[in-house]
Amino acid sequence: MFATATKNFVEEVDKDGVLIPVSSLNDSIKILSLVIKRRRYWFWQKPKYLATDFCFNDILKGDQPILPVLTETDFIKYNGRFSDNMQGNIEANLHPEALNLSVEGKDSSKLRSAFGSLKKEELDLQKLLRDSKDRVLDMSHSLIQQTKEKRREVFGVVKERIVTTQPSSVIEEVQQTGALGGLLSLCGPKALKVSFKENANLAKDSNVTMELPPHTTIAYGLSELEVKPNGHYELCLMSGTHGGFEVDGSSEEQLVGAIDGHKNTANSNWLKQELDKLGSHFQLLSGLKASTRSSLFQYVCSVLKERGAVSLLESVLNQIRHGERPPLDSGQADSQTQTVQALLEVLVLSGEEKSVETEDFSCTLLALHLVISALDEMSDDCRAVLGSCCTPQVLKSLDLLVQCVTEAGEMSLSSGDLAPLTGDTYQRTELLFASCGVSLKRDGELLRTEVICQQTDPTLILCIVVKGLAAISHSVQCHL
Repeated sequence: MFATATKNFVEEVDKDGVLIPVSSLNDSIKILSLVIKRRRYWFWQKPKYLATDFCFNDILKGDQPILPVLTETDFIKYNGRFSDNMQGNIEANLHPEALNLSVEGKDSSKLRSAFGSLKKEELDLQKLLRDSKDRVLDMSHSLIQQTKEKRREVFGVVKERIVTTQPSSVIEEVQQTGALGGLLSLCGPKALKVSFKENANLAKDSNVTMELPPHTTIAYGLSELEVKPNGHYELCLMSGTHGGFEVDGSSEEQLVGAIDGHKNTANSNWLKQELDKLGSHFQLLSGLKASTRSSLFQYVCSVLKERGAVSLLESVLNQIRHGERPPLDSGQADSQTQTVQALLEVLVLSGEEKSVETEDFSCTLLALHLVISALDEMSDDCRAVLGSCCTPQVLKSLDLLVQCVTEAGEMSLSSGDLAPLTGDTYQRTELLFASCGVSLKRDGELLRTEVICQQTDPTLILCIVVKGLAAISHSVQCHL
């Protein structure tokens, strides 16, 4: 809730800028605080920022602390209102297991961020450079040792922050209603028959208010540190320069999925190369049992409806992939945690994977993490539009459009493959693709695609999400 409010704030006032939203009220972010920037597994993912309990002086050698000089200026007065409305109906019919499942629901949420008048604190970097001249880092410090071991992590020093100047609040209202119905019939040898039928109505209505005290940090900016093996360091002052630990005799690890580095301009040939490289992940997902794909699709659709649920799922999958055990069994009962737990149980109990240690599970987990991580990089508005198009029939058509994008081709809207793209569905599809840098141009019944984005990430992310969801959902019958 707080993280969503600060993320919305940064997207409104400094989109693609230097400000980083504070993700937790428990994070103590002050000028000269140390924050760890963690680069992610897939190269299109934005880095994560982890607040620490230490400041820059804590890792410097010597007894003389650096005293920061700050300037304070009025920033803006900010009050934001955001709302989401989603509804849908999913019906699945699977054979030979004879599993029939129907799920329908309607969700609405409203978020109001009343931060009021905000103040900006900035560090005098010139004085910091003078004061830190000839100073070195204590390379034996535990925080440095632990961070240095993880090659994707670098230090950042907080150089500016946006703080509240008065009591403020974040208010969230959520209304969820739904119905679940199912019929399961299994017929095996010796005329064994098992049947199960269930119908249920679900409802959730919540109204939560957070009262924030003055001087609450809601966003901040960093200067990364480039650290030498002997403890000498440099502050990265220019935009586009990145810090890290210099290691003798080894080069920086290349990000997974990059071809000749991170391109700045999207084009169909580059997109095709990237998707071909990731094709084995989509094939693995489409090769899962029909019942597994149906359950995964159901839970992914549920995740799309809840704020923060996609990020939670991405974080959990990432932890498991690294051999960590996420704290999902700590008695939490919120709907997001329950959905994530149920999704993981589907993977473990599906029959393709017998335990989280098996190689098959690792491959399935990586393929699912690919799709969820791309979803996590989408904006809330983009995910909301996608959620309204998230049916197997429409996803199949969107998958064909992605193929059209990568081949810079054209398709006929009168073909049966694009039949679901009519009326409001076509308008939502046009909006979805446009928000990710792809223009859909109609010429009568002819539909042409054109990549118009000057950056690679949004278009590639859309292609990954569409192809991944289409691979999971092709056995499910669904109606909005």
